[in-house]
Amino acid sequence: MKKTILSTALSAAVWTLGAAAPGWAQAQTAAPEASPLTFNAGVVSEYRYRGISQTRFQPAVQGGADYAFSNGFYLGAWASTIKWIKDSKGGADVEIDLYGGYKGTITEGVTYDVGALRYVYPSNGLKPSADTQEIYGAFTAGAFTVKYSHATSNLFGFANSAGSGYLDVTASFDIGAGYTLAPHVGHQRVDGKGNGIYSYTDYSLTLSKDFSGVVPSITLIGTDAQKGSYVAPNGKQLGRSGVVVGLKYNF
Repeated sequence: MKKTILSTALSAAVWTLGAAAPGWAQAQTAAPEASPLTFNAGVVSEYRYRGISQTRFQPAVQGGADYAFSNGFYLGAWASTIKWIKDSKGGADVEIDLYGGYKGTITEGVTYDVGALRYVYPSNGLKPSADTQEIYGAFTAGAFTVKYSHATSNLFGFANSAGSGYLDVTASFDIGAGYTLAPHVGHQRVDGKGNGIYSYTDYSLTLSKDFSGVVPSITLIGTDAQKGSYVAPNGKQLGRSGVVVGLKYNF
């Protein structure tokens, strides 16, 4: 998972992270049982999180692992290379996400997911620290998922920003021949005096195809972030519209 990059003046903050449910087809009696432990690895042309580039529009290497318990609980870890911490005069060049939660069923076709997520930037050196803690809750009905994430600490280095929240709606449509189309819209609210300029809405549309665990994707992505709010050292707007190409392997 990921965060927002701060402007250099503040000096402080696709694959979209989330604890993925282990996938399996409706089993025939002879089908092997799915493993509770899964792994993923991939590369992207740039790492965007909530619409904001975390790598100054440069490629990133990513990977993670998830364990799904039979009672609905899960644990996971995910990591990506980043550039925004060093751009903010810090020391970390990697993001590590640690998360855990519980998934359950309300009724047929309606599920929920609650949990906690810790974003860790080793030796990031920023003040306030970029390390962030969020709790989240999501409901899925059919193809649509609504999720809210609430920061219980400062949000990615923004001072006095505890209580910030991110609300998003994502859909996933099987359009045949193994292709999936996933539209998304979300809104990041950054609390705290003077932080209002950093609130924004992001949107994206992803097309992907699963080749027996190898998943190429292409994403159209953008935000309405105010000009000058999320800026790279070279002056480029990190929330500008763009295209992200990715390749992921699930195993």
